[in-house]
Amino acid sequence: MLLSPLGWLYGKIADIRNALYDRGALRSHDLGAKTISIGNITTGGTGKTPLVAHVAEILFDAGEKVCILTRGYGRESSGRVLVSDGEQVLVDARTGGDEPVELARKLIGKVVIVADADRVAAAAWAKENFGSTVFVLDDGFQHRRAKRDLDIVCIDSTASLSFGNMLPAGNLREPIGNLERADAVVLTRAELSSSIEDFAHSVREINSSAHIFRAEARFRALKNLNSFLSGDAADPELRITPQTFAFCGLGNPQSFLTMLATYGSTRFVQFSDHHRYTQNNIQEIEEGARRNRCDALITTAKDAVKLEGLKLEMPCVVAEMETVINDPDGFRELVLSA
Repeated sequence: MLLSPLGWLYGKIADIRNALYDRGALRSHDLGAKTISIGNITTGGTGKTPLVAHVAEILFDAGEKVCILTRGYGRESSGRVLVSDGEQVLVDARTGGDEPVELARKLIGKVVIVADADRVAAAAWAKENFGSTVFVLDDGFQHRRAKRDLDIVCIDSTASLSFGNMLPAGNLREPIGNLERADAVVLTRAELSSSIEDFAHSVREINSSAHIFRAEARFRALKNLNSFLSGDAADPELRITPQTFAFCGLGNPQSFLTMLATYGSTRFVQFSDHHRYTQNNIQEIEEGARRNRCDALITTAKDAVKLEGLKLEMPCVVAEMETVINDPDGFRELVLSA
């Protein structure tokens, strides 16, 4: 309640800023190639990163030279960082950010990834150096300085239908009415939602013209940690058992934990989103696993990129996630039509 006035002020500032862009007082810059933005209207995990990977793969398969432009949230570096040149991952998670490095490992040989707060300048640099023909803005809904041809917004369909309050009182980055800017809305974690139809109706009341898709999260591949870090293929012999102990640092870990539960793995420890692991953390995780009579660990790709250089005594499986769209052909057509 005490934060409500700050939330109101935050919303007014967001509205003023958006109005300045709408009226042309603030300029949106053409990036010199087709541009697709994938973003959120809320904070916290919405399943955006797997969707960014999915869109990038659609574009790559269509013959485009794809460049993902990201701010690289949580990285220790500043300025421009080339996370991947399309052939290899060039930096670690501390330098490039956990999600950009996760994307780089998943999309190796397919896309260039650049971390830079100035995505307009980064686009010009990528176009000159890599001949990029299409840009994907990671977390770009509020980054209106970059003009886009398609605006996709992810919303967690397990969230409250009221969508919460403005920051810092709630989790909205801008007033929910601004969802009307979106060309498409992807309702993520559809497999966990008990009221997906009501949720879609609420979105439709705000934006009657947006394409609405539903997305489920699934395991794409299982790798042991060493194979994941070295870029090797998935191991078809790996299994998740009730004796597998999970750990993760995600904005919303529910999809991951729910999928693990289907294999009988129900014991886990959670860290804050973008958590940077230390050797002491690994010791605590393994002690927790032993207390729960577990003999193996499992984590996500986003977490695994931050384990490089740390020593684990227990075997650790890395689960790579993917997004499955309810209308894959319609979604692909929308992406390519941009």
